[in-house]
Amino acid sequence: MSERLVEIEIDGDTVSVTEGATLLDACRQKGVETPTLCYLENLTPINACRVCVVELEGSRILVPACSRQAEPGMKVKTDSERVRHSRKLVLELLASSVDMSLATDEVQGFMERYDAKPERFGTPAPPTEAGDRDSRHTGHHHAPTGELAETVAQPIKIHDEMYVRDYSRCILCYKCVEACGTDAQNTFAIAVAGRGFDARISTEFDTLLDNSACVYCGNCIPVCPTGALMFKVEHDHREAGTWDEAKQAVTRTVCSYCGVGCNLELHVQDNEIVRVTSPQDHDVTNGHLCIKGRFGWQFVQNRD
Repeated sequence: MSERLVEIEIDGDTVSVTEGATLLDACRQKGVETPTLCYLENLTPINACRVCVVELEGSRILVPACSRQAEPGMKVKTDSERVRHSRKLVLELLASSVDMSLATDEVQGFMERYDAKPERFGTPAPPTEAGDRDSRHTGHHHAPTGELAETVAQPIKIHDEMYVRDYSRCILCYKCVEACGTDAQNTFAIAVAGRGFDARISTEFDTLLDNSACVYCGNCIPVCPTGALMFKVEHDHREAGTWDEAKQAVTRTVCSYCGVGCNLELHVQDNEIVRVTSPQDHDVTNGHLCIKGRFGWQFVQNRD
């Protein structure tokens, strides 16, 4: 049985997509580069960031391309003045309140593409010191008389040798929550707590990770676009000033802990494994791993 096609108009050109496809699917099929922050191919779209919005004829508001399904006869503008202004403003508001210095190259590219100037909302506050190991949320940095931008700055959470949580970099894209939920792990150890500037990713009752439902699969780390979640090894290298992705080689292999056949991508710098990822398009893992595949490689470097 052949798939039904839906015809829509994008920026004046007709595009045919399969029934059930989203506007983002249609944009990508046409070759239109549409920015996303909360969207990932192996996660359920949740419309959190609103960076992918497009202008739909007949709609009062801009619509999120990542989740709005294509319907016959739709006419969409992806680069109108209204769309560009909205995307620019979202990026500026995020970058004015969150430390985006370790965001992915793709996110940095979005900032340049839309000429985002977060300083319009105040001078960025100094970065959070890494020395505070307390696990509790300590509130946001309040801007005195508007001189400093109000931020979500809080102490870095370092409790184990696996990964570090720096929520001063968190844009609440929900990707980690989705990866911890039904899209991957089904552990439900984390969720969004609080409102406004007090909103943050948290365990139940803000308990320590090892007292929560967390199984340390680390599936929340690779989906994070801003560096809020990071391998402890990478964090230590960055603190020492020795992290250099240009020197890193990536080798694809198969995890040897069991017979499932999960593919691993070993990131190696100076003959040392510094992190492990998995290809998002691999039909076994879809980018996700268990604790052994994600963190169980230290023995490779322990020759004693």
